[in-house]
Amino acid sequence: MKKLTARKISGSLKKSEIQQISGLLNTIGKHQLLFTPWATYPYKPVVEFSMAYTSHLLLLKFFVEENEIRAVNHQTNAAVWEDSCVECFISFDEGSNYYNLEFNCIGTGLIGYGKSKTNRILLHEDMIKQVATLSTISRPNNGKISWTLTLTIPLNIFVYTNLVTLEKQPCRANFYKCGDLLSAPHFVSWSNIIHHKPNFHLPEYFGDLIFK
Repeated sequence: MKKLTARKISGSLKKSEIQQISGLLNTIGKHQLLFTPWATYPYKPVVEFSMAYTSHLLLLKFFVEENEIRAVNHQTNAAVWEDSCVECFISFDEGSNYYNLEFNCIGTGLIGYGKSKTNRILLHEDMIKQVATLSTISRPNNGKISWTLTLTIPLNIFVYTNLVTLEKQPCRANFYKCGDLLSAPHFVSWSNIIHHKPNFHLPEYFGDLIFK
């Protein structure tokens, strides 16, 4: 099983200080999404992420390089997975229930909670908008499109979990990149998945996330 350790950042960073947080996450070790679990979708963009936390925030930054981007969904809880999308699925009860945090490349978000892919509870738009986002998009000399997305996630987003702190909190998670309606649909994961068709909602394949 894959394992990831997130370090604690001391001080009193606020979610509004997202420019500073984004720069800080550039200096923390990055983790690659290396798996394309389904052979019928072989395209694999370059995807990395860095993660840290404070006493009241989960900090997450994705770094993506791909051939094209799509950013059609602008409404909270819309079908962001059809766009150029990065995702974090996280469970605080050994995978019995989990949150799916999904954001496209311009920062439109969807957050749900439940036991499986079906019958999920979507968080209210006002709650999701408490997640501060910072998106950058550029085209490097290699002709591809490079983009980053920084997220500062208040702990009260995890509304169905009584979280006082993340420190030493048992946790399991997986991280993904997808783009269902791009010209080359793809499904990339941090922890590998063994399943007959594309499905990220499989907590049995989450890795261990350790809040150091």
